[in-house]
Amino acid sequence: MDINASLVKELRDRSGAPMMDCKTALVEARGDLETAHKILRQKGQATAAKRSAKATSEGAVGSYIHGGGRIGVLVEVNCETDFVARTADFLALIKDLAMHIAASEPRFVDREEVTEDVLRDEREIYRQQAKATGKPDAVVEKITAGKMEKFYQEFCLVEQPFVKDPSISVKDLIHSVIAKTGENIRVKRFARFVLGQDDARKTPGNTSR
Repeated sequence: MDINASLVKELRDRSGAPMMDCKTALVEARGDLETAHKILRQKGQATAAKRSAKATSEGAVGSYIHGGGRIGVLVEVNCETDFVARTADFLALIKDLAMHIAASEPRFVDREEVTEDVLRDEREIYRQQAKATGKPDAVVEKITAGKMEKFYQEFCLVEQPFVKDPSISVKDLIHSVIAKTGENIRVKRFARFVLGQDDARKTPGNTSR
């Protein structure tokens, strides 16, 4: 079917995918923008799954300073080759990630980085909150599990809604760049500094939820 250039450009602006990929997705979606965007996201996820075992020994460290110098971020993002590490797409990703970290206050890169001590404390807080409602134990455990999922989504970087486009997660953003570069990409570590705050990753008020 005939797909006009303005629709392709709109999908390109929204997804960041190459123009030809956008046109192909729109043809497959019969011109539906939302379906085409979903197709591109799925393509990124599939590419990421294929590349996930590849070593990431190259990359770059990016920084972002916000709020008149009151908040600063350093983030290390790895890829497979030095060539990709110098591309515009990869460097733009690092910039977006650093800005996102400044705005969204993640505490961990992903679920695997959350320590057992933190998990135990969070589960106990949620369990006691659920018990206080007087619900049966089985329901209490379901409530606790649901709140733990929300905890991951709130504090794990890759699971947070991307600050510039909350319709996608940070993981989706990374997968879209993996699809474009053809290389495995991962966030190795980050530090978020707030003026006058001792712990670079501390999120004030966490235990009060």
